[in-house]
Amino acid sequence: MEQKVVLITGCSSGIGLSLAVHLASEPSKAYKVYATMRNLDKKQRLLESMRGLHKETLAILQMDVTDQHSILSARDSISEGSVDILVCNAGVGLMGPLETQSEDTMRGILDVNLLGTIRTIQTFLPDMKRRRTGRILVTGSMGGLQGLPFNEVYCASKFAVEGTCESLAILLQHFNVHVSLIECGPVNTDFLRNLTKTEVGDGSVEVDAHTRSLYETYLHHCQTVFQNAAQDTDDIVKVFLEVIRCPCPGLRYYTSSAMLPLSSLKLTAHDGSQYVRAMGKLVFSAGSTDSQN
Repeated sequence: MEQKVVLITGCSSGIGLSLAVHLASEPSKAYKVYATMRNLDKKQRLLESMRGLHKETLAILQMDVTDQHSILSARDSISEGSVDILVCNAGVGLMGPLETQSEDTMRGILDVNLLGTIRTIQTFLPDMKRRRTGRILVTGSMGGLQGLPFNEVYCASKFAVEGTCESLAILLQHFNVHVSLIECGPVNTDFLRNLTKTEVGDGSVEVDAHTRSLYETYLHHCQTVFQNAAQDTDDIVKVFLEVIRCPCPGLRYYTSSAMLPLSSLKLTAHDGSQYVRAMGKLVFSAGSTDSQN
C-alpha cells in the first residue's frame, strides 16, 4: 500500500511531537511523516522518542511558519512531491492584561497562530486541489470558540483560525479536500510554560490594582485547571488519528466535553450575557471579586 505523506508543524514538543511519533511508528508503515520545527536544535527529543526506529517513515525538516521562504523550502524538500495530510499545529500563547501587551508582542502571536496557519495552508492547498484529494487538520482551541479573560489576543488569533477553516471547508467540498479542527482544552504540554505571560510582580507593568488582583486570581484558576483537568497528549493524538482515519471527517472534533456546556450558553442566549456571567463566576468566584465589580 502506498504511504500517505503527512506534514506536521510544531513538532519540537507536545502534540506535534506525539502525533509524529505515533504515525511514524505505525507497524504497517502506512505514513511517511515530515516533522517540522522552527529550531532544529530542538529535534533531539523527537529523535529520542523514535529510538532510531522507522527511519524510512520519518524525516525532520526546518520550517518556520512565520517565514514564507522557510515554508517553501520545506515543501521543496518533500521527495514525494505532494502532501496528503497537512497538520497545522504550531502555535503560541499570550496571557496578561490587554493594556500591558506591546504591539510587537501581539503581532508575533497573530503571525504564528493565524498568519502562520494561513501561509502553510496556502502553500500546500493548490496541489491538493489539483489532485482533488487531501486532508487539512488544524489544532484548534476552546479559546477559539469562547472568550477567556486575560487571553484577548490569543483568543482573537484562534477565533480567526476558526473562521478561516470554516470558510475553507465550505469551498473545499468541491475538491474532495477535508478541513478539520481539533478543539483542545488544557493539555499537559510545554504550551503553558512557554507562553508569553505578564508577571504580576513586575513593577514596570502599569495596571490598576483591581485588574492585578483579578489577574492573580485567574492565574491561580489556570494552575488548578491544569492540575485537575489537563489531558495528556496521547488523549489528543487519539482524536487526530480518528480524524485521519475517518473516510469523511467533519469540521470540528472536541478532545474533551468539559467546556461544551459553557460554549452552548453562547447559542442559548444570543446576547452573550449568560456566557459572560458563567465564565466570570467560574474563573473569579474563588477569588476576591469585591464591591468594585
